[in-house]
Amino acid sequence: MAVEITGVVKHSPAGKAHIKKGDKLLSINGHEISDVLDYMFYSAYDELDISFERREKHFEKHIRKSDYDDLGLEFSSFLMDEKHSCRNKCVFCFIDQMPPGMRETLYFKDDDARLSFLQGNYVTLTNLSDSDVERIIEMRLSMNISVHTTDPELRCIMMNNRFAGEKLRYLKMLADNDISMNCQIVLCPGLNDKDQLRKTLDDLEKLMPNIQSVAVVPVGLTKFREGLYPLRTFTPEESAEAIRIIEEKQKVCLEKYGTRMVFASDEFYLNADMELPDTESYEDYPQYENGVGLIRSLSDEFYEALVRWEDGAAQGEISLATGKLAFPLMKELAAAAEKKFPQRKIQVYEIINHFFGETITVAGLITAGDLTEQLKGKSLGETLLLPKAMLMADGPVFLDDMTVSDVENILSVKVRAVPNNGKELLRAMLGKC
Repeated sequence: MAVEITGVVKHSPAGKAHIKKGDKLLSINGHEISDVLDYMFYSAYDELDISFERREKHFEKHIRKSDYDDLGLEFSSFLMDEKHSCRNKCVFCFIDQMPPGMRETLYFKDDDARLSFLQGNYVTLTNLSDSDVERIIEMRLSMNISVHTTDPELRCIMMNNRFAGEKLRYLKMLADNDISMNCQIVLCPGLNDKDQLRKTLDDLEKLMPNIQSVAVVPVGLTKFREGLYPLRTFTPEESAEAIRIIEEKQKVCLEKYGTRMVFASDEFYLNADMELPDTESYEDYPQYENGVGLIRSLSDEFYEALVRWEDGAAQGEISLATGKLAFPLMKELAAAAEKKFPQRKIQVYEIINHFFGETITVAGLITAGDLTEQLKGKSLGETLLLPKAMLMADGPVFLDDMTVSDVENILSVKVRAVPNNGKELLRAMLGKC
């Protein structure tokens, strides 16, 4: 496969070798280059034989450089080809629960092993072949894997893919070759919970220590589920039962391996009205991006910063809006800041998700429409603080395509997006940023 070179970094090894924009890369040290993983892996060495085409003529260049120095070639896309889309139709898939009319990129389901290594995306293994797994092993790539269940028949049902069960064998192949894996389980009541969850955790324990961590998160259901598999949310009692199963396995793994392996997301504890685990129980927060320990981490950072804060606080009033899940904590933190700095007033507002449905409680899925509708006419002070998770990663845009500027104009208030960091939240509350 020939990959077109769209740019060459000036003074780079490739530039010094007179490789040019428009040339087509064929191979490095005899290895065909088909995507970014091939390029990164085979170009890492200090001596390279580069094979490329220019105007249909074949050329060879020998390049010497330091190990792991960038070769200096640029391509039209980050992956050097198209993203691999998902072949499943999981019964719990959030994208299938999206309303029509939103931007096209929100409907794309990726299931790309390369993005698992490069960006931490989770993959189901159903896109992989034996040769793909062999390449992962050769390149020593860590993987993030959506397991959901280790029962082959149930996995086929949950993913609506007849190959989903047999692909579980790749977990053992990867573990047998010392590939590190982080796993996630989207738990659905009546499907893969209770005894099925116990079985899945028992099976994953057998792959220790190459299973680094497992996150268990509850299924998220929007109001747009017409014609989809009949699912429901967890009751408080069912959430508590899931926590008990997870904590039982934590004790076993901690004793055997020195790590808890499996962690329940914050949502389970809040839904069960149970106290969150202490800081130590989250170890080094290996599943933070899956919503495991977000609240504990934010709270710890906030109170540590508050104790040490000596810079005072601005006078006046500000406001903060968040989702139902984080609202109690934000109220608590705002009250703690006001107690230490009474000249600063912080009004906290809970935003109910009418767009996706009230069962969606995380701040990251709140739209600007819900935000402005519920805050219009409220006392917002000089600045409205919002979790940065409400905005798209590539700019100040909400899920419904409204921008931060749109919200500022509608509510007549300055808006500031705050990252999920306790110290930064305190600084924003006190007007010191």
